[in-house]
Amino acid sequence: MKAADLRAKTSDELKTELGDLKKEQFNLRFQAASGQLENTARVREVRRDIARIRTILTSQASA
Repeated sequence: MKAADLRAKTSDELKTELGDLKKEQFNLRFQAASGQLENTARVREVRRDIARIRTILTSQASA
């Protein structure tokens, strides 16, 4: 997910996306704990996407 794409979205869309990513992160952690996780790189991608969205939401709130 690109930061430029995220900046084009509204804060409500970003919050919805953040919720979806948090759910996915939970599911990925659950899969990892049970030994069913196939794509281990996805955990890192989701974590970074969450950080990107939080950063953009913070910058929008202060602007």
